[in-house]
Amino acid sequence: MSMFGDGLDKAVQKAFTRPAPKSAGPQMRYMVKQLGGTKAVAELLGMSQRQVERYVAGKAKKPRADLAARLEREVTKRWQPQIRAKAREKAATTGGIVIDARARMGYTAPIGSTDQDRIRHLTVALPPIYAARLFDAQEAGASDTELQEIAAEALKEVYFQDGGRRAGSLDEVRFTDVEHLEFDL
Repeated sequence: MSMFGDGLDKAVQKAFTRPAPKSAGPQMRYMVKQLGGTKAVAELLGMSQRQVERYVAGKAKKPRADLAARLEREVTKRWQPQIRAKAREKAATTGGIVIDARARMGYTAPIGSTDQDRIRHLTVALPPIYAARLFDAQEAGASDTELQEIAAEALKEVYFQDGGRRAGSLDEVRFTDVEHLEFDL
């Protein structure tokens, strides 16, 4: 599971005006419409064309858990792309993104320093430049580790260094053992 990638997706989904279809039949019909036929959907989901047709017709209703997860992921990926694009654009140019995380954060510091590596719960508004970097990296297929590094760099700049007002000699911020992560636009 991609914690950072999924977190970014969820933040963007909150901007959707209409909820995506939730049950298998409507989801399958939506996918057939998107891909232009049952054969393409069957190939994408790794199932038989006949089984896709049964879901479309309402004869099959409850997919296995793995198929349900794949179907949900593919529908979500295609749902209201113009709204997804607008939400990302706004975050990357004017709005920025809020990161809410409970994880081990800090940097190597003298013993007794408050900025020592420890579990912290932070809610930090990141400027648009970091929202843009996160979304661009995600779009380019960045791994969760790469997204985590961008988030750590953003936290170093915004939280630990307060935009250059303190901790100027700080090299590297660690952001590990993530227990909770949520993004909000």
